[in-house]
Amino acid sequence: MPELLAVDLDRGFAELVRSHGGVVYSVLLRLSGSSRDVEDLVQDTFLRAYTALSGYAPERRGALQPRAWLLAIGTNVWRNHVRTLTRRPVAESGVDVGELPLADGGPGPEQRAEHVAEREGLVAALAELPERYRVPVVLRHIAELGYAEIAELLGCPVGTVKAQVSRGLAALREMPRLTQEEVIR
Repeated sequence: MPELLAVDLDRGFAELVRSHGGVVYSVLLRLSGSSRDVEDLVQDTFLRAYTALSGYAPERRGALQPRAWLLAIGTNVWRNHVRTLTRRPVAESGVDVGELPLADGGPGPEQRAEHVAEREGLVAALAELPERYRVPVVLRHIAELGYAEIAELLGCPVGTVKAQVSRGLAALREMPRLTQEEVIR
């Protein structure tokens, strides 16, 4: 895909959105904890990505690691959003679990309801984590980035990322609302 970005920005960007839109959505949902905000955050992420790409030389576009790059932009968009909210308080918006995508397959209504309840609990628990733990946990276990990629994105040593992920998972395990099965492994 970076090769396509280098040759044809518009077609390459469309492919970038198709390939990575889901993971960007998922990570931003876990970071924000709000299905109402996530659409705007995703749009802003891709708008900023396109704006940046249009200013890059074709060689630079061809050398991108798109997933990590997009998640870095998305994380920064989310942080800016949080800053805006702290300056301008608004009513807390909870996750509308009816909007959460469920895996395709054949679970019955009972299993689907249990799955939604588990996800709602996990999203709420992630939202309670301090940002210094939430971001690394989401990037590691939701976006499935490696520790080195997360360290590069966050601008800190790999050991710090490992410690933050470990402490974040420990904090999740201590939350009374979650069972051990619900905690990200």
